[in-house]
Amino acid sequence: MDLARLRAETPGIDRVLHFNHAGGSLPPQPVLDAVLAHLQREAVSGPIEAGMAAAPALEEARAEAASLIGAEAPEIAFTSSATQGWGLAFAGLPLAAGDRILVGRQEWGGNLTTMQRAASRTGAVIEVIPCDDTGRASPEALAAVIDDRVKLVSLTWIGANGGLINPAAEIGRVARAGGVPYFVDASQAIGQIPIDVAHLGCDVLIAPGRKHLRGPRGTGLLYARQGFRLDPPYHDARTAAWTPDGPRLQDSALRFEAGDFPMALRLGLGAAIRYARAIGIDAIRSRLDTLAQGLRTRLAAIPGVTVHDQGIERAALVSFAVEGVEPAALRQRLAAEGITIAVNGVAYTPLDMTARGLGDICRAAVSYLHTEEELDRLAEAVAAAARS
Repeated sequence: MDLARLRAETPGIDRVLHFNHAGGSLPPQPVLDAVLAHLQREAVSGPIEAGMAAAPALEEARAEAASLIGAEAPEIAFTSSATQGWGLAFAGLPLAAGDRILVGRQEWGGNLTTMQRAASRTGAVIEVIPCDDTGRASPEALAAVIDDRVKLVSLTWIGANGGLINPAAEIGRVARAGGVPYFVDASQAIGQIPIDVAHLGCDVLIAPGRKHLRGPRGTGLLYARQGFRLDPPYHDARTAAWTPDGPRLQDSALRFEAGDFPMALRLGLGAAIRYARAIGIDAIRSRLDTLAQGLRTRLAAIPGVTVHDQGIERAALVSFAVEGVEPAALRQRLAAEGITIAVNGVAYTPLDMTARGLGDICRAAVSYLHTEEELDRLAEAVAAAARS
């Protein structure tokens, strides 16, 4: 990994010490170039005309996205966010009274709210897959509770509140064996760890562009396995064209992709995916693991600091608390020193935070761009706050 080149291609790298990559990363210059170039084309030729000219580039981005996760291009729809993609797919599932939805304890709060609203309307019930001793969703426990009333298994692969990585492929094998639809929220996984949807065995996978992929905000992708039929809750002339015999629904994931969208942002997402693939997801994963473990070690050695991460295999999200210092106050203090972290509340992962008795926590999300010296700087700033 040519770290010097990658840092040089990141305009914000010397302006802020950014540890909020799990919220949104600093984009590289090629992503900015792709977005700005298309906006300029729209300004001089018109948005529709510029979009028509850029249509082949958008399909190249779709093919890149498919290759990133081991899918086929017709299985990829671009969305405005991971939440939108998840909601569109979930709304296509028929539910009735007594149906069961099984979720991991780290389920993203937005997904959970959508499920809860649907359950209240239909009489379906939501149940939590029991965890093993490390906090991960247990495949063995899932196998013991699946029956013909289970209509969905939903798993947030990497929780937003820490580094835990759930055993998504093992959960997928259980769901497949039970003939149950399986949704994976890969919001914190994409761009950080290798993804192969066939290995996962999922029917639907969603992810945003703004996090570890370093793409533009307002972008996301939805994988829908070919042959897994879902009817989204609304359509337009692109997703289901009018015919005298009734609307003709797209046979591919394009049934989820509306005809009007921000082309510039999606071309930027394509550039971000190409950028990540050129570096290599395996190389990214290896570097992130080293850096994140190094940060955990540094923070755990500070008196008064508790690291709250669980799991066996961990991601580059490090959650922690400083005794006697409110998380929001620490974030504000660090921001004054040019260091950004996130504060993660119960609403992000309500089932897990409640089960562990946690309120707000601090979260530092590492990037492959970081150096050991930058980890030291963050740890020293946290230590100073802990002493004050």
